[in-house]
Amino acid sequence: MTNETDIIKKRYDRIAPYFDKIESMMEKMMLGDLRASIWEKVTGEKILEAGVGTGKNFPYYPAKSINAIDFSPAMIKQAELKRHQIGVVVELSIMDVQLLDFPDNHFDSIITTFLFCSVPGPKQGLLELKRVCKPGGEILLLEHVLSSNRFAAAMMHLLNPVTVRLVGANINRETVKTIQSCGFSKVEVLPESTHFVKLIRAVK
Repeated sequence: MTNETDIIKKRYDRIAPYFDKIESMMEKMMLGDLRASIWEKVTGEKILEAGVGTGKNFPYYPAKSINAIDFSPAMIKQAELKRHQIGVVVELSIMDVQLLDFPDNHFDSIITTFLFCSVPGPKQGLLELKRVCKPGGEILLLEHVLSSNRFAAAMMHLLNPVTVRLVGANINRETVKTIQSCGFSKVEVLPESTHFVKLIRAVK
């Protein structure tokens, strides 16, 4: 684990008990609908959620075989509590997306929601997801991205140090370009996307 990864992990460990409250307004205004939309697109039987966090996606899980990982032990602890409250069937593991402990070509579909805004090595993490995805399988991503609007982008660059400090999230990354650089057979931005949040499908 790199020093930067360890710093971010400790930051998420610290805020894990309060994380849902911190983001509750955004969840009600927009993010909940986007989460539902991305999970409706899941196909196949063997599913991985990378960056499960506190388990915010649990209400949208399909009745399939799902593994869910996060590098923060405190986040996994919150997810375990939520798993019991909701009664969802999921196998939770502490694991870093930059170094996955899964075999090659293992999952039919992989889902991430607001993960690559916080991963220190986003391309390394994406290549790991590609490795464990089956040929022809899909990676579905819901991510904060830098706006194409010049004024909005300038504000995002200005606010980024604050969001990184508070919740470990970079809001000014060009994640679509990073995904396109990873050699997927197809990358598309889905129509539900907004200026600031993109739904992306990458096919291996």
